[in-house]
Amino acid sequence: MLRFAANISFLFKELPFLDRFAATAEAGFKLVECHWPYDNPVEALRERLERNRLSLVMVNTAPGNLDAGDFGLGAMPGREADFQAALDQSLHYVSALGATRIHCMAGKVPVTATAHRTFVDNLRRGADKARDKGVTLVIEPLNTRSAPGYFLTHAQQAVDIIGEVDRPNVKLLFDVFHLQIMDGDIIMRLEKLLSLIGHVQIAAVPSRAEPDEGEINYRAVFDALERIGYDGVVGAEYLPRAGTKEGLGWTKKLGVPLR
Repeated sequence: MLRFAANISFLFKELPFLDRFAATAEAGFKLVECHWPYDNPVEALRERLERNRLSLVMVNTAPGNLDAGDFGLGAMPGREADFQAALDQSLHYVSALGATRIHCMAGKVPVTATAHRTFVDNLRRGADKARDKGVTLVIEPLNTRSAPGYFLTHAQQAVDIIGEVDRPNVKLLFDVFHLQIMDGDIIMRLEKLLSLIGHVQIAAVPSRAEPDEGEINYRAVFDALERIGYDGVVGAEYLPRAGTKEGLGWTKKLGVPLR
């Protein structure tokens, strides 16, 4: 049976961040993921997870200076020390909170041989640090409409980087929303790339809302994931049409048991 995590950077945004844990548990989720929890001390996050009997699955590396146009640092030449510091911060949080995935953000930088090499080298060094902590690093292609200028945009580009990094704890974050826009052929791609997939995320296309609308048949996607033996987590990383709680009817429509 597939396991679903609520991405509380997108869901329950009507609440303060620390209050989203209780709302997530009340909705029936047992797993959570988020982007950047670093404004909150580890102790506060651990208390909310334990109080609400939730498990944290994944965080992102800090994006750098968003106001300056950063959106990750992994592929940015000259920012290697900044990326490693961001990864060390993520490793501290996931190790303390029991998570096993870190999404390593590549950043907005032109696709050049230098940027490619920077990302590969950063991931190799990061993977070696993460291995001893039982942590897997994942990289995620983002579509060019939602994240113009982002370095990593296609599944094959990610596959090539993962192969070059050559570390067993570096995997693909298969975000169906982004990859449908950029590459399509979702079910065949899931089958082909199963051994490289470290995490899956979902949202409707093109709206990025609840996954019960748009051009993707998510029931077919879930059936395919079960058929091929995917044993990871599916992150609900969508932007609710209205309130988060009001939109959770998609779980019943698509036969997703949360409780």
